[in-house]
Amino acid sequence: MIASGQPWLISAVLLGTALALLLAEAIFPRRHRRLPVAKRWPAHLGFVLVNMPVERGMQALIFIALFGAVTGYAPQPDFGLLPMTGLPGWAQGGLAILLLDLAVWAQHWATHRIPLLWRLHRVHHADRDLDMSTALRFHPLEIALSMLFKMGVALALGAPLWALIAFELLLALLPMFNHANLALPLWLDSVLRLVVVTPDMHRVHHSTRRIEHDSNYGFCLSIWDRLFRTYRARPSGGHDTMTIGLVDYPGQETARFGWAMRLPFR
Repeated sequence: MIASGQPWLISAVLLGTALALLLAEAIFPRRHRRLPVAKRWPAHLGFVLVNMPVERGMQALIFIALFGAVTGYAPQPDFGLLPMTGLPGWAQGGLAILLLDLAVWAQHWATHRIPLLWRLHRVHHADRDLDMSTALRFHPLEIALSMLFKMGVALALGAPLWALIAFELLLALLPMFNHANLALPLWLDSVLRLVVVTPDMHRVHHSTRRIEHDSNYGFCLSIWDRLFRTYRARPSGGHDTMTIGLVDYPGQETARFGWAMRLPFR
């Protein structure tokens, strides 16, 4: 946002996408809700209010202090792995987005394998329903660690600024889409998931069954799960009857903001 000088435009895109998905969910819902939105959404709004300054603060600290200090906001940095390839700027940017997507996939995989990281990440999985608001449900400590990791990868790559901005925008938009309680036509879902992660594909990841929630880690491109053999096409019990959430926490307390904030320390 800072580098582009168009924060209002990015905010308008995010808000417009969120409103469009909310409308689509209301008209074409995929599943019946277990809990009313009035019980779940206040907690998710709480995560937005807490996480927004964390995200912006980390971006300011790392993006400006490190990346800005070294490059002076040059559109094309002269350090990192990508400039060493000698590729044109557009190719370096495209490769940066691809590798950042792979890095976020690997980070997500790690949150399911490393107990300390899972303590934080299970706040996201404790939601007993799945809709676009679930994309906002992350513990601030996980957000901070994620920002550190992403910026470290970006610095190591020497990613162009426009690619970083484009990737951050994708990272904000696509999780809202693939968490949406949205019934896409089966033919459209089949076509889209050849390239990107669809709501039906990601919903499998939120199953209470361990073999299913340890699959489909992608948020943008679906190729990584296919490549690393973590792809699962559908839940064993079907999308309508599958149980979403965590086996250990089947109650309505998961919808409370305070409960969710304390969950990593239980």
